[in-house]
Amino acid sequence: MTLTPKQIVNYLDEYIIGQFEAKKAIAIALRNRTRRMKLPLEMQEEIMPKNILMIGSTGVGKTEIARRLVKMMRLPFVKVEASKYTEVGFVGRDVESMVRDLMQASINLIKEEHKEKNTSAIDEMVEKKIIEKLLPPIPKGASSEKQEEYKRSYEKMKSRLQNGDLDELKIEVEINQSSTEGLENPHMPPEIIKVQENFMQIIGGKNKPLKKEMSVKDAKRALRTEASEKLLDMEAVKTEAKVRCENGGIIFIDEIDKIAVSSKSQSRQDPSKEGVQRDLLPIVEGSSVQTKYGSIKTDHILFIAAGAFHLSKPSDLIPELQGRFPLRVELESLDENVLYKILTQPKHSLLKQYEALMKTEEVELIFEDDAIKTIAKISQKANEKMEDIGARRLHTVLEKILEDISYEADLHKGEEIKVSKDLVHEKLDNIVEDDEVARYIL
Repeated sequence: MTLTPKQIVNYLDEYIIGQFEAKKAIAIALRNRTRRMKLPLEMQEEIMPKNILMIGSTGVGKTEIARRLVKMMRLPFVKVEASKYTEVGFVGRDVESMVRDLMQASINLIKEEHKEKNTSAIDEMVEKKIIEKLLPPIPKGASSEKQEEYKRSYEKMKSRLQNGDLDELKIEVEINQSSTEGLENPHMPPEIIKVQENFMQIIGGKNKPLKKEMSVKDAKRALRTEASEKLLDMEAVKTEAKVRCENGGIIFIDEIDKIAVSSKSQSRQDPSKEGVQRDLLPIVEGSSVQTKYGSIKTDHILFIAAGAFHLSKPSDLIPELQGRFPLRVELESLDENVLYKILTQPKHSLLKQYEALMKTEEVELIFEDDAIKTIAKISQKANEKMEDIGARRLHTVLEKILEDISYEADLHKGEEIKVSKDLVHEKLDNIVEDDEVARYIL
């Protein structure tokens, strides 16, 4: 990750409008990860990540920032929902499973990188296996003439395979399939996973070869996975993944406000709330978590928490947990101007998505500027009159406007349809004016 804070913000600007403070805080936190790794080892150990708490209404871009970070970075990253965890001792997922998820994400990331490096070797192995099925090897004692003839046939077959000429042919291939496949639950404690693996080895269920008849096209895909696993040095992958997880890992905890216990609440002993906060403390502060790949230290994992805090306040979190998130960023509510920009500026804005969808039906959809401004205005008005759901309101409003056009798209093949200000008013005015109807439709 060699992007500067400005480059990170510029990338996020392509997809998320506004919220500069939140983008800046995250960009600095990410850049500090790179800076820390350039320091002497003794100093590295002392520099702790500055965890971030993002506060803002629903639909203002908190989760979207996380979603875009995943696509941008080559770092282990997991997004979890705080409300899905329960206190240790209660039925449900324990908070340590988020660290196990992060380690698994790190393993997958390193595996993917190794596969990219070994692409040519993997392709070679797959081609060799398929060609041997189509053109069985000649005996070792064959004459040089036969060997030359076989070489020519082999090269011809290889060329046809690479060109896709043999894709529809059916062949029988042997695939090593683990009997624990599909049984493994990533949220199970590592000790139980180990016992399960040992048990499968004892009864001889590990890596049973499975014969399957499939097309050459499907065989390529199935054998690629097997070939890449064979070429992987799993010990090297585990070592690298562990380092990447501990020093570059990021855990995004969404809906953290759902585990905050409001001071007005009658009971502060809720297994899915205050107990979860207490369980989170050691992980965020720094501790060792057992995973099936070994022990993971969480001291230098960056935690980004986000919540709307409609029914509670950040101060309703237990004081110790508040102290673990020193950086607080408040995301702004979206006004009419910002909603207009959201519709027009992002790389894959909602309007561009609808235009692309209609293009598949050979319908040219054009949004007039006045119509876009009216959509933004009506969305803002609906957010004020009802619950403020931010940019998510645009989805509902646009669906209502384009409902009939989308339904009758096949009748307008080859036509150009303009979405005008009048059409927007025609579809939405009656709904917006009637508060009761608006609550159910918008």
